[in-house]
Amino acid sequence: MTASAIDTPAHAALRAIGWPHAGDVPDGPWREAMAAHPQAAPARVVEQHRTGYLVAQAPDEAVGVESLPEWQLPRCPPEQRAAVGDWVLVEDGRVVLLLPRRTVIKRGAAGEHYRQQVIAANIDRVLVVCGLDGDFNPRRIERYLLLVRGGGAEPLIVLTKADHDAAEVDAARAALAEVVGADVPVIAVNARDAASAAALSPWLGAGVTAVLVGSSGAGKSTLTNTLLGRERMRTGEVRASDDRGRHTTTHRALIPLPSGACLIDTPGMRELKPTGEEVIAENFTDIEALAEQCRFRDCGHCNEPGCAVRAAVQAGTLDPARFANFLKLSDEHAAAARQLEERRRNPQPTTGSRRRR
Repeated sequence: MTASAIDTPAHAALRAIGWPHAGDVPDGPWREAMAAHPQAAPARVVEQHRTGYLVAQAPDEAVGVESLPEWQLPRCPPEQRAAVGDWVLVEDGRVVLLLPRRTVIKRGAAGEHYRQQVIAANIDRVLVVCGLDGDFNPRRIERYLLLVRGGGAEPLIVLTKADHDAAEVDAARAALAEVVGADVPVIAVNARDAASAAALSPWLGAGVTAVLVGSSGAGKSTLTNTLLGRERMRTGEVRASDDRGRHTTTHRALIPLPSGACLIDTPGMRELKPTGEEVIAENFTDIEALAEQCRFRDCGHCNEPGCAVRAAVQAGTLDPARFANFLKLSDEHAAAARQLEERRRNPQPTTGSRRRR
């Protein structure tokens, strides 16, 4: 099978792992890229490793391929390399091209220099998994929602360990009411119980690609095993001292589910830094609405007179913790945006050069 001519059986196999086109590839960047590499075949990245990838053209048929040489150079921005969920063109055991992404979830990488890290690409839904224990943190969920919405995917909050007291579930839903908004579903499940996990079925239909994100020990791998119907992802115990789990998932992997969906499990993430490409206002619409009532249009919500946002905090109608997180994320986002703009003005070369002797 080549990119220029995808026959019916091969097309059906690609559709089973999330190929987005029901028929011929429409005019546009994908069709142009495939026409430029007529002998290459499309494949999906299911695992990413240091110098290469596992890619698939059908469910459970992954093969190893080499990456583009420039992707292995230290100065190559990580977001320009293929990631799990990406579609690539492969020829003679090598990736020859990364096809344009429909959606992506990424974060600012740890460290003092500006870098981005792609968590998953070409996803339809992001399941933010949070345990109903010490892992539950509305402020952290706000960070996840900022990253998810910034990449164009649909967020869904999944509360695991819902076999605990029902009052805990109600309290968590109440705490998330102003955080997630009416457009984000909040589903509580027992990650070990198939009947309970079936509540996620409406969001995991055939052709859908979803990614699980959340802290280590939140129940992502347990939920993956339950949805899969067998144990594939290794799980670990959660420490009683702080409700934190060990990093039982050590790399990202795309897994076809019996429902026809594809699921990407990810390692737990401790840091969730903005990339500078997100839109803060989309995630704090309540605060933005209050800001419209401030006396000064450029109000920084600090000590300015007539600040409607601080008035709401003082009146008890705006959670002080949510407001504090809004200020913190706004500062982090602004700093990341400045670094991103600087990098765009002064891009680093991503190809090597040889010195003449």
